[in-house]
Amino acid sequence: MPLTPLDIHKKEFGRSFRGYDEDEVNDYLNQIIKDYELIIREKKELESQLASQTERLNYFSNIEETLNKSIVIAQETAEDVKRNALKESKLLIREAEKNADRIVEESLSKARRIAVEIEELKKQSKVFRTRFKMLMEAQLDLLNNEDWDALMDFEVDTNELEEMSEEDM
Repeated sequence: MPLTPLDIHKKEFGRSFRGYDEDEVNDYLNQIIKDYELIIREKKELESQLASQTERLNYFSNIEETLNKSIVIAQETAEDVKRNALKESKLLIREAEKNADRIVEESLSKARRIAVEIEELKKQSKVFRTRFKMLMEAQLDLLNNEDWDALMDFEVDTNELEEMSEEDM
């Protein structure tokens, strides 16, 4: 256990013949006490400063640790966001491709149906044209028929009709 200034002050030495000068020893001990007290005060100040600096160091170490954890968490979060965005973009691309394929298939199917309908309409048009042509030719034949001329040459005697009509009454 280290000596205290009080221990030095209370220390008494035995007397002997031809010993040291008592005043000189006491002066020297007083000087030692003063120096020792100064050293103890400086030591306490240094210990206090050390404790303060250690506390600040611990504070900054905690901040550093917290910042490092925050950086790691931010990096992990950024990676998660990046991964999720990549997954989502792939899903959106796949969905868009499916929709595009579906639209193309529907368009091709509709184009095929329209092409079939056009061909059917062409056939119906040809049939109608042929029938209409035949009808027109038949009507033209009727008009060119000699029976029309015979009808035009046919004369009715109106006097005879009047007489017949009077007889029936």
